[in-house]
Amino acid sequence: MNAIAKAIDTLNEVFGRIIAPLIAIIALIVLYDIALRFFTGRPSDWAFDITKMLFGAHFMLMAAYGLRHHAHVEVDVIKRILSRKKQAMLDIIGYLIFFVPFMWMLISLGWSFFMRSFSRGETTYGMVAIPVYPIKGVIFVAAVLILLQGIAIFIRAIQQLREERA
Repeated sequence: MNAIAKAIDTLNEVFGRIIAPLIAIIALIVLYDIALRFFTGRPSDWAFDITKMLFGAHFMLMAAYGLRHHAHVEVDVIKRILSRKKQAMLDIIGYLIFFVPFMWMLISLGWSFFMRSFSRGETTYGMVAIPVYPIKGVIFVAAVLILLQGIAIFIRAIQQLREERA
């Protein structure tokens, strides 16, 4: 089971390191749009829509990486005073009751959201019609990656309980 958790960690680590530089591309697009406004008095037709979509994709795709590195909000105030066994139990219960159902909902609805957009060929309403479905597909991909990282945390919590019993 530890090999599964390590494989998930590796997947999200590599994926996070690949996606992280996307923020620099977003910044360059914003700077381009600012320069265009400054020098021509008119923004580009596409930069605002692209930066919104790329930032949303960046935010969603980095969530599993953030979970892997414990960058999300947790109940550390309570967990800190508990024993390691109780911390593991809290993780197991919390992930089963809250995390897994929410992620399942996000995966299910994210997929139908993507498929509806894809089947309609949805585009932005700006001057340039940019396809929207790839960005909506990111919701599904991000939810799967987050769920996988949650499974890795769950596996480690079970291992922690086994070690405490031994």
